[in-house]
Amino acid sequence: MTISTPSRARRTRKTRAETSEAIRQSLFLAAAVVVGKHGYADASISRITQAAEVAHGTFYNHFESRQDLFEQLLPALGEMLLNHVTGAVASESSAPEREDARLKAWFSFLEEHPEFYRILNEGEVFVPDVFRQHVGRFGAGYLRTLRRAKERGELNDFTDEELEPVAYILLAARAYLTFRYGRSEDAAAPVPDPVFSAYRKLLKHGLFAADAAKPDPADKEG
Repeated sequence: MTISTPSRARRTRKTRAETSEAIRQSLFLAAAVVVGKHGYADASISRITQAAEVAHGTFYNHFESRQDLFEQLLPALGEMLLNHVTGAVASESSAPEREDARLKAWFSFLEEHPEFYRILNEGEVFVPDVFRQHVGRFGAGYLRTLRRAKERGELNDFTDEELEPVAYILLAARAYLTFRYGRSEDAAAPVPDPVFSAYRKLLKHGLFAADAAKPDPADKEG
């Protein structure tokens, strides 16, 4: 039998700060699941702490209130989504391929985090300021992407003023395609292939210039 020395025990034992952060993360992840299942209105602190397997009073060591926690959910999950999509798009060299990858990454993210759909959709009512910031951030990011594509000559004849509406049209497409094809009894569902092929054809003939489909190995999205 091996007996740990005091120094080894100190190295493997979590610090108080690490333990506190682990509990906070547990509460945070539990809240995401509870809101995803029951909605903001019925995501009580007791349900959250029960799902996180911590005492009710422990909640207030990490969050000022239930609303405080709610207002942190969407930004954190939004950051995870952004990283997920960025990683999926990084290896694609042409504009149509990148856009196809964005849509597929959106649905693959929902497969991993199905709770995000409800957190986002109900956010407009329960965390309106955070919701507006989220939509504004993603809209601005999409607009930057479209402007870069226009500079590379990958878009059809859209004016600078038209690019922002285009960005929000593409974001709205994700939402409604998810509502129709990506949900099944409050869980993520496999998306039929025709959804992607229809999206791809629509953008190929409506958004992107004819020669945008030609890959440029030197072109990487920033």
